[in-house]
Amino acid sequence: MRILIRGRVLLVGACILAGSVLWAQQSQKPTPVSTDLAATFAVEHSQVVPGQNVFWFKGGGADAAFTFWKGLGLAAAITGDHASNVSPGVDANKLSFLGGPRYTWTAWKGTADQRRLQVFGQGLFGEAHGFNGLYPATGGATFNANSFAVQAGGGLNLYLNKNWGVRLLEADYVRTTLPNASANAQNDMRLAFGLTYHIESAVPPPVTLACAATPTSVFPGDPVTVTATAGGLNPKLNAVYSWSGAGVSGNGTTATVATAALAPGSYTVKCGVKEGKPGKEGLKPWESAEATAVYTVKAFEPPTISCSASPTTIKPGETSAITASGVSPQNRPLTYTYSATAGSVSGSGASATYSSTGAPTGAVGITCTVSDDKGQTATANTGVTITAPYVPPMPHTQALCSISFATDKKRPERVDNEAKACLDEIALDLQKQPDAKAVVVGNSDAKEKAKLAKEQKAALKNKHLKVTDPAAERAVNAKDYLVTEKGIDAARVSVATSTADGQTAQDYLVPSAASFTADVTGTTLVDETAVKAQPRKPLPAKAAPKKRSTAPVTSVKPPQPAAAPKK
Repeated sequence: MRILIRGRVLLVGACILAGSVLWAQQSQKPTPVSTDLAATFAVEHSQVVPGQNVFWFKGGGADAAFTFWKGLGLAAAITGDHASNVSPGVDANKLSFLGGPRYTWTAWKGTADQRRLQVFGQGLFGEAHGFNGLYPATGGATFNANSFAVQAGGGLNLYLNKNWGVRLLEADYVRTTLPNASANAQNDMRLAFGLTYHIESAVPPPVTLACAATPTSVFPGDPVTVTATAGGLNPKLNAVYSWSGAGVSGNGTTATVATAALAPGSYTVKCGVKEGKPGKEGLKPWESAEATAVYTVKAFEPPTISCSASPTTIKPGETSAITASGVSPQNRPLTYTYSATAGSVSGSGASATYSSTGAPTGAVGITCTVSDDKGQTATANTGVTITAPYVPPMPHTQALCSISFATDKKRPERVDNEAKACLDEIALDLQKQPDAKAVVVGNSDAKEKAKLAKEQKAALKNKHLKVTDPAAERAVNAKDYLVTEKGIDAARVSVATSTADGQTAQDYLVPSAASFTADVTGTTLVDETAVKAQPRKPLPAKAAPKKRSTAPVTSVKPPQPAAAPKK
């Protein structure tokens, strides 16, 4: 019998210990496993039959509690009780083997030392063995009996240091079903106190892991490196790293991320580490850890562009060089295009040529566009001004010097030395401007005009009468000097008359493309076939005066009139 009892006790204790270890291994993080041992003295209020033969068991017990997760644990208890003369000449002896859950709460903890007050509650079940007593049953009374036992209650443990303490009080309700020739049930109250001993097992530190991404912000295609840093590894065990995430490939403590195919956004890389014997890494919760690293894939920034034209002012039909400068912040390949509001732009790349052919004069806008291989574009504007072609001013007739014919009274149409000076200047102007012409306009005074009118009137009656126009003669004589004396081509000199009053001739220089008749009005061309130039001959010498008599002349004094009488 004693061997059987000891075997049951060992079995219950082994089950409790195994359960506590398994629970600790299955917990999510390493938790210290504590063991509380107690040896107690107990009294138990009991009765043979309910309402009769009340007595007190006296005895003791030992219990062990294993706490493995936040105060929860398992407890095993062995108690032994004895009562004398519970019935006349009958003793009672009971031995119980119990086990079940226990919850322990630290209600108070000293600040300067390791003193603490713990409150626990438990619910135990098992077997009660009665022996050396009298247990009436249906088949007859026996000296020994077994029954199912339940013990529920709690107590107070006051620890005076790290290990040793006292159980101030333990109070439990105890129910057994030993035969008693009645209800076959006992509902007892058990009180106990004693000594306690606390053992706390050391737990290996958990493995820690941190992951970091470098750099944390990239553009698509830029590499990202993720590094895992583990802490608390046992150098005697094997460590295995794992990686997961979009585009992630890792080996050991380092992983790389291929970002070329990733859309802009935030991404997470998950890293893990397990340690243990080869092939058995991470079997225990504290032998593994996980962490994450976050990085961001940024959208490509659009390119920028500047644009200029040289020169900025051109004439119709001319060209201007267009220069564009595009920049991609991520050095993406760039493509250039051009457009203009008038004319055309040809060329590719950063240089092009603007042609103004067909464009009207004025301002022309030119747009330079750059695009990258991601379809992002930027534009810049420049422009040129097309100016109207230079049109030289229309040449006009220029008035030159004027010749006076009034000094020669006998030959008022003759070109004298003063007239020659003016005509010499005209000849120089014609030589300097070989495409210019000259016009000499002769004038006459009123007396000459009246005489010309009479002659013209008389000539109507007599065609043989000679009509002389002094104004025409003066113009023709001036031209004759330019042609014969200065060598000017006669085709370059025209002669005319005007209605101006005076014995003069006005000279004009007519540049090429100029119109004399448009610039000078009121003139009449001279018919050079009818008016001939007069030769420039000197006047004939004057006749010598007649000789006078050399005889002396006697001066005869004329008679003097008589003096008038004085009044």
